[in-house]
Amino acid sequence: MNKAAVFHQPDSRYCFAIDDKKLVIRLRLAKEDRDASVSLIYGQKYQFHKSRTELSLPYRGSDGLHAYFEATLELEDTRLAYIFKICLGDESYYFSESGMSEDYDFENAYQTYFQMPFVNPADVHRLVDWSGRGTFYQIFVDRFARGDFEKDDSYVNMDWTDKPKSHDFAGGDLKGIEKKLDYLQDLGITALYLTPIFKSVSNHKYDIKDYYAIDEQFGNAFSLKALVDGAHSRGIRVILDAVFNHSSNLLPEFQDVLKKGRASNYYDWFMIDGDYPELLPLNYETFASVTNMPKWNTSNPEVQAYLLDIVRFWMIEADIDGWRLDVSDEVSHDFWRQFRKVVKTINPKAIIIGENWHDAYPFLQGDQFDSIMNYAFSTATHRFLTQQDKRAEHLVEDLTNILMRNTQQVNRMNLNLLDSHDTHRFINQLDGDQDKLLSALALLLTFDGSPCIYYGTEIALEGAYDPDCRRGMLWEKADADNPFWLKVRSLLHLRKNEKALQEGDIQLLARDGRFELIRTFEDKVIHLYINSSQEDFPCPQGKMLLSHLLQDGMLKPEGFVIIESCKKHHVLTKERS
Repeated sequence: MNKAAVFHQPDSRYCFAIDDKKLVIRLRLAKEDRDASVSLIYGQKYQFHKSRTELSLPYRGSDGLHAYFEATLELEDTRLAYIFKICLGDESYYFSESGMSEDYDFENAYQTYFQMPFVNPADVHRLVDWSGRGTFYQIFVDRFARGDFEKDDSYVNMDWTDKPKSHDFAGGDLKGIEKKLDYLQDLGITALYLTPIFKSVSNHKYDIKDYYAIDEQFGNAFSLKALVDGAHSRGIRVILDAVFNHSSNLLPEFQDVLKKGRASNYYDWFMIDGDYPELLPLNYETFASVTNMPKWNTSNPEVQAYLLDIVRFWMIEADIDGWRLDVSDEVSHDFWRQFRKVVKTINPKAIIIGENWHDAYPFLQGDQFDSIMNYAFSTATHRFLTQQDKRAEHLVEDLTNILMRNTQQVNRMNLNLLDSHDTHRFINQLDGDQDKLLSALALLLTFDGSPCIYYGTEIALEGAYDPDCRRGMLWEKADADNPFWLKVRSLLHLRKNEKALQEGDIQLLARDGRFELIRTFEDKVIHLYINSSQEDFPCPQGKMLLSHLLQDGMLKPEGFVIIESCKKHHVLTKERS
């Protein structure tokens, strides 16, 4: 047994409450030790020395390095003490805070057992239950649809179907989105994520100069309210993009610093190394190296108050359903903790989604974000669809790693995506292969979490890296005459209507050159099979829900099939993962 790989940490992603009485306990072993038999020995911490329960800890899955074991405990008294017992071949060990031992002194266990001292309700990361029940749709506002044809459009400098350049404007607006709400509802969308809409000189609006004004290119506060009301009446929620890492250099407060330097009341609102902000050499912090986007000092109480007032204003004024947080990993934890309290006080069901591209565990412990934009899912899916060897095995490992780096709540709320306004279009990353894109979407819409598709994905809209990934939506392709659109719509409706895909337990398997995902909820089981081999294979038995490249009962390479069964599936076995 690889003792160095054995790991557990209380009150963490290895031990966390999912409600006031339920705890999830995880243990990590080396991947080569996945055949071990693991037991959890637990009890009320003040009685552990004389009263304990032993429970088998089921195998959960393996990533590239480790095997994971997990169980959920339902407790009346959450003052929990516990240790682990690990058996492999002739070896048998107890594992506690003091490490691995062949024997364990239960009489003096209070010195070395793991514990969850008490589950305080205020510390439980509460699930935003609506977030996983359908699909988000990301809209780059300038390129989705134009609805206001009476506005001053002298700023528009590209034709709708042109390939955009960095400083091009196409004329999309909030009224255009409002006019497409029936389309989005019919498509199966349940939530919208809009890129920034506040006053700015750019087409993307990530350089905001007035946080209290909707950019006139997009409309005004009444336009936003009409959009949100119209969306809500159709069961669609709306979240906005919060740009609190940086502002525009045209922001009045930064302009005051440019004029007055250290004498400005706003000097400490930004991060400046000198008496005045200077470009050559650059002496103030910015987003990346963009000089016209000075970075907020979010550790400054005055800045915190200023930004939190903006949050309060728009949540109350427009009744929005949450925020996506731009460059969230560069903003202080202190600010995000205050941000969460403000947001959840106004609306406990509002969702908070960070733009973190990597493992974001420090932000995801229930005191800051609910979830992140899960770019790791996109990376895993791209690897699966473009590599040659052991595709299914690697996908199982990659997705297991994602699931185990987060708590169950975070996994359920994570914004899983294939692409966005910051990446190549996924269809371009697949060299235009629509069969592979459909398999990617089938995986996205059956995996645990909150799936999000970028506008135009439903018609396989193409685009290279920014700004080409921000082309105008091609509406002539978005209807029932387009077989690809019809298949995507069917996938979206399946996600929207199947509770097993929203809340079901998840298993991941790889065998015989194919990938299998299983979602189990009550007595219903739904299976996704993707053929990642070079050979046809017989379609498994069950009620057919949806398929692609299924001919005469045989699933073709790069095809998928989604099947329902009404009996419990076998438990996950170590040999098949």
